[in-house]
Amino acid sequence: MSAADNAPPLQVVGLGGIGEVRAGDDVARAVVDALHAQRASLSDGDVIAVSSKVVSKAAGLTAPAAAREDVVLRQSRRLVAARRTPTGATTRIVEAAAGPVMAAAGVDASNVEGDVVLTLPADPDAAARDLRDRLHELTGAVVGVVVTDTAGRAWRTGQTDFALGVAGLDVLDDLRGTVDAQGRDLSVTARAVADEIAAAADLVKGKTDGVPAALFRGLSDLVLPRGQDGPGARSLVRDAAGDWFRLGHVEAVRAALGAGGVEPPPLVPGTLADRLGRAAEVARAAGPVLEGRVTAEGPALHLEAGDDFSLGVLTQRVLAALWTEDLVGLVHREADGVEVRVVERPR
Repeated sequence: MSAADNAPPLQVVGLGGIGEVRAGDDVARAVVDALHAQRASLSDGDVIAVSSKVVSKAAGLTAPAAAREDVVLRQSRRLVAARRTPTGATTRIVEAAAGPVMAAAGVDASNVEGDVVLTLPADPDAAARDLRDRLHELTGAVVGVVVTDTAGRAWRTGQTDFALGVAGLDVLDDLRGTVDAQGRDLSVTARAVADEIAAAADLVKGKTDGVPAALFRGLSDLVLPRGQDGPGARSLVRDAAGDWFRLGHVEAVRAALGAGGVEPPPLVPGTLADRLGRAAEVARAAGPVLEGRVTAEGPALHLEAGDDFSLGVLTQRVLAALWTEDLVGLVHREADGVEVRVVERPR
């Protein structure tokens, strides 16, 4: 018999009936009341997953919807990638002040009453700790708490919930140094169990069902004793050294060219003339060839500079800038400069 055969069954139950949460409401009391309405109560070792939306609403973290762009910028620590939408707005993927990398720093208007947007708690782990302490105060139970939010993922379409804040719970099941079923050493495996809990909770919470919380029973081996809150969800955010995807692919090239401040590219690339114009702007944006000229002439760019060295530098900048537009340049030397003929980059 394996260890899994002895494990308690996992139960996940959505907690409906909480209703609309407003500034000043006691989220822990609402969770306990929802449990009692289902003739249930908290026990030691339980885990409660709560949507960040109700935490933000209770904390009064709202801002006028008309100021959304400014709010996103204030809630952002670092830009990862940005694109202009067909309406002229800018969509940003950023490192949010709350910790994770996500779209629009988590600023959101869905399921929010009135003409306002919600921001995330500045310290989601602290919000989870406060909720854990309050649940213990109300029930005496030692539980784990996961504050959840929603984000997309690199390489995958769609969104899933993840652990934004955690208290009283091991966030990783670190299997490094153990062996698999065939006896092979595990050297990199560390299960992000807090994120798995958040994603599982979303299966019973949903986005439009008015169920903002879920009860997990059967995870007591992950729950920490009273007075031990654990490393929190922020410990799951990769630091700069471990972040292989710190910038979007276009932003990385532009940053290398010293052109990070050029207007974000559009989601829809536009005509060839549009793409050549942007590439020329990026190529001219910085560097030792500011006096160089880049002009579009049909499906080509014409480059001029004061000397051969500067012309070579400008040519390489143009070739890199064209790459960000999914274009390839074929270089031809001419008497008065360089012509870069452009074709689509193979995918």
